[in-house]
Amino acid sequence: MKLKPETIKKRYEAATSKKDQWRSIYEDAYRYCLPNRNLYDGYYEGDVPGQDKMSRVFDSTAIQSTHRFANRLQSGIFPPMRNWCRLAPGKSIPAERQVEIQRVLDDYTTKMFGVLRQSNFDMAMGEFLLELAIGTAVMLIQPGDEVQPMRFTCIPTFTVCFEEGPFGTVDKVYRKIKKPFNVLDQEYPDIEIPNEIASRYKDSENDKITLIESTYYDKTKGMYHYQIIDESGQHELLHRELTSFPWVIARYMVASQEIMGRGVCLTALPDIKSLNRAIELTLKNASLSIGGVFTASDDGILNPSTIQILPGAIIPVARNGGPQGASLAPLPRSGDPQLSQIVANDLRMSIKKILLDEDLPPENMSARSATEITEKTRQLAQNLGAAFGRLINETMYPVVRRTLETMDQMGMIDLPLRVNGLEVKVVPSAPLAQAQNMAKVQEVMQFAQIAQAAGPAGQFVLKQEAVLDYVAEQMAVPSELITTPQERVEMQKQAMAQMQQQMQMQQQQMAQGGQGGPNPEAPLQ
Repeated sequence: MKLKPETIKKRYEAATSKKDQWRSIYEDAYRYCLPNRNLYDGYYEGDVPGQDKMSRVFDSTAIQSTHRFANRLQSGIFPPMRNWCRLAPGKSIPAERQVEIQRVLDDYTTKMFGVLRQSNFDMAMGEFLLELAIGTAVMLIQPGDEVQPMRFTCIPTFTVCFEEGPFGTVDKVYRKIKKPFNVLDQEYPDIEIPNEIASRYKDSENDKITLIESTYYDKTKGMYHYQIIDESGQHELLHRELTSFPWVIARYMVASQEIMGRGVCLTALPDIKSLNRAIELTLKNASLSIGGVFTASDDGILNPSTIQILPGAIIPVARNGGPQGASLAPLPRSGDPQLSQIVANDLRMSIKKILLDEDLPPENMSARSATEITEKTRQLAQNLGAAFGRLINETMYPVVRRTLETMDQMGMIDLPLRVNGLEVKVVPSAPLAQAQNMAKVQEVMQFAQIAQAAGPAGQFVLKQEAVLDYVAEQMAVPSELITTPQERVEMQKQAMAQMQQQMQMQQQQMAQGGQGGPNPEAPLQ
């Protein structure tokens, strides 16, 4: 059932009030880890772009490690310009048709990645994973045009609030958007602007208008409503009915009874704050060491109210030691710069470890072997742990499902099967997923060696053909390189026919040699 504008306004305000409980902790995380994407310090409400967002940042370790964390995730799970997943037939597809359906799905996979490469997916995913490092990331997937078939937009978390549906899934999303009034009819061709609103911008069409965008699931119809209302909640400007959910909401980790995510940046936030404070104090100590602070005898001429404790400053005092003391003397300083460096280095190592920013050995050391690189990839997959599975379920599956459904609606493909895990399943094939798959392959191959060493009894334990199919599936071997069961039967028949033909030829040759063929004992002429 479609909601009224005033109802959407109330739900938006309720969801916003819940999200505001996270504002302080997200504000700190963005300030120190992603200051250039920070909208929590009033930059968005004040509508004043171009401000300095790094005035309170004294160390860039967290910023660099956050970007490297996002880059590692993208190269390990969503590598640019590569196929990072594969459509495969589910369990409801009969076994004898698995290879046949796989060939069709491989064609769909090729078309899907062709659309992704022509769109801005790689760029949007990089920004998406940066937001995920904080805890929550939001992406909007919309149909495009002939030049850009799909539009992927990473939405700042600050502008979005949402509600959870059944089983912890997100099915209601609200967004506060600001757009120039004169572009509304271009971005939304089916928008209907009331005369009351249009009259406000009659003489100032370049001014921005604030709108509320809502997307929610209608369980009675089994579809989604997409509505845009004005900020006051009195007018509806746009309503659409969608067959698929256009939003991708990913959380790095979700605690019980919480809706927002907690990322690696929140885990490292205490160390990040401590490091930032330690570097700030170290820089202040260094500035005092360079400029110095001095004391001066108060002889009634200097005005104490004009003295400041700054590098190069002079502080009037009654005397500087002795009967009268020196006229000018340096102020003793406290603090140990070497100790602060030790503390800072320990904090940097802790931050890098939490953000998975652990490099391979430097190039000036021993050569890095392929085994070492593979082991590092495996360790990264292990360190991600449950976050890897959540990233696959809350990001990869929705992106693939929404992309295929949109391509189907636009007439690019004709997908008769549903991507639900039973008819069609999404199999990750990125480097991190392959590292886990290769571990499964190694287990099977080790058991095959054990079975072979067991003698004749072990030769009948494993199905050799099934083992090869399993290894090909885990290694994402293209289906056009794998024969179908029918093709294998035909090939076996052809092989048997050739063997019989060769045996018949050999028998004929032996018969001819016995009747009147050449005598092997005759002397050579």
